[in-house]
Amino acid sequence: MKIEHIALWVEDLEFMRTFYLKYFDCTSNERYHNPNKQFSSYFIQFDNGCRLELMHHPKYKKQTTEEHLVLGYAHIAISLGSKEQVDSLTERFRNDGVLILGEPRTTGDGYYESVISDPEGNMIELTI
Repeated sequence: MKIEHIALWVEDLEFMRTFYLKYFDCTSNERYHNPNKQFSSYFIQFDNGCRLELMHHPKYKKQTTEEHLVLGYAHIAISLGSKEQVDSLTERFRNDGVLILGEPRTTGDGYYESVISDPEGNMIELTI
């Protein structure tokens, strides 16, 4: 058994697709659009077979709270293969103005990671 894909509601579907393709060496299918339901999506395919579905519907709006603490999915973690790749991609994000939420480090549970925010505020852990 395996998780087939993770789905993420996004506000700007094209911009988010471009972001994931630019930084994570993945591919995308053609845009799916259902005009009756006002629904559009892309599947972002990673080399190992994992997929991220980016979905858009005009009725879905970004959830915000003053404390930024909400229940639900906390982050996605993307394994890059080495500390050097984590460090390198973190610097690339920094140079491109992407928000770095956590600098590269070894965590208490033994992971080497950094944490960034995608353009719509979703947390991404960059791990070995």
